[in-house]
Amino acid sequence: MPILRRPGVAVSDPSVRVRLGRTALEVTRLGLGTAPLGGLFAPVSEEVFRGTVEHAWELGLRLFDTAPLYGKGAAEARLGAALAGRPRDEFVLSTKVGRLLRPDAPPDPETLRGLWHDAPALNPVFDFSAEGVLRSFDESLERLGLDRIDVALIHDPDDHYEQALGGAYPALERLRSEGVIGAVGVGGNQVEVLCCFARETDVDCFLVAGRYTLLDHVGLRELLPLCVERGIAVIAGGVYNSGILAGPRPGATFNYAPAPPELLERALRLQGVCERHGVPLSAAAIQFPLAHPAVATVVTGAASAAELEQNVEYARTPIPADLWVELRAEGLIPLEAPVQRS
Repeated sequence: MPILRRPGVAVSDPSVRVRLGRTALEVTRLGLGTAPLGGLFAPVSEEVFRGTVEHAWELGLRLFDTAPLYGKGAAEARLGAALAGRPRDEFVLSTKVGRLLRPDAPPDPETLRGLWHDAPALNPVFDFSAEGVLRSFDESLERLGLDRIDVALIHDPDDHYEQALGGAYPALERLRSEGVIGAVGVGGNQVEVLCCFARETDVDCFLVAGRYTLLDHVGLRELLPLCVERGIAVIAGGVYNSGILAGPRPGATFNYAPAPPELLERALRLQGVCERHGVPLSAAAIQFPLAHPAVATVVTGAASAAELEQNVEYARTPIPADLWVELRAEGLIPLEAPVQRS
């Protein structure tokens, strides 16, 4: 069993486990997200999906994040099949509620943009009502083929806050009180909405997508201090900001759209500092959020076992303290942002 460490302590092994906030769940410091494996931007075969999950297991990762939206149900079904037979108490699985998959629903913007490849002929429908969330939960269990879900996240409630607050959250709170789920959370990329949930509910965790990264520090101002104060664990997602921190170049994406020139220029400056210290930019991108005491784990997506292994190597890469000193001196990260100790 991997040893337990507190969030904010430098680690060289992403399979080290930490407690997820106030819950009894223990997550590895690096987790596998399944959006790319669900066919985001490019098709992924069932064989590659299974091989990637198996490799994650071999590397000691025990946190797996998915959602009905990913591959329109395909990611959940394939993840459940890939984890079948694994000791159930050895891994933590998170999925999301708030979108129901229906064959008769009109195509959503992501479908029209062709983001999901080889997906079933289903379209997501936003539904944050208590009834809709319970239906979503049951359908996820069926696709996963599991007897329980560890972390249930309200998925992108930004434009449906009132319904999510009055419907989705109480439904999940009840499931938590009954022991059906281990943690209730919210996943999204709008900090203001997450701050409202932090103040008005008793959530256990947030999956913060792209709002606390080497490039985007907006979560540091209010959200992360709130999480520390209230004991809410943060799962940091989107640490590459959808691509720009994996390789800043013309045409690189930020928030799944072409990056504005000023962000590309800043990312190139970040890369320049990293190169001067012999550190891949992606390594700094993965490790930067982990230094904050609110952040329990980083979830990175991978479309193959090779990509996953590269992410694990980035998480293990030694980063000299002087790199963080220079980033602060250049105004590229805030002075108050915690950094890993070398």
